[in-house]
Amino acid sequence: MASVITSRYARAFADVVSSLNLAPATVLQQLYETVSVVNANPMLQRVWENPSIPAEQKRRLLDAIVERQQVSKTVRNFLAVLIDHRRVQQLAEIARQVESELNTRLGFAEADVTSARELSENEKRALEARIETMTGSKVRAHYATDRGILGGAIVKLGSTIYDGSVKGQLHRMKEQLAAE
Repeated sequence: MASVITSRYARAFADVVSSLNLAPATVLQQLYETVSVVNANPMLQRVWENPSIPAEQKRRLLDAIVERQQVSKTVRNFLAVLIDHRRVQQLAEIARQVESELNTRLGFAEADVTSARELSENEKRALEARIETMTGSKVRAHYATDRGILGGAIVKLGSTIYDGSVKGQLHRMKEQLAAE
């Protein structure tokens, strides 16, 4: 669940991306690459969060990473704001919120799909087409596997969950039998 703070940063940055007509996919790629760098270097996060380290030193470190990662000035400036406000520990959540905000503005519905096995590209396209028909929106799906659902799939769209898993069907049958 997104906090008010992360949502505020995400909306503000999505406003900047939209107003400058930046390519959302490029911006998101750069943000997620930075998340990977921070996650791979816990010391980096500690430095950026430490109030006793001068802001100028933190920005020099950011600029070295930005240059190596070929991050745009807009993304770099957003990261500098997060560093200045000691929000680096929330960077991954903010990046996810930015993605969600941009997808909403572009008319995409985000779907989290969990299946018992890896789906083929044809199965993914067919499932996404069904979701698009249900929602009336283009779909950006994120896939995961969980052998515990036995078969079928669970689709989460916002706060709505469609449980087409074998495990879910067995649970519903058990409830019906218990109610009779």
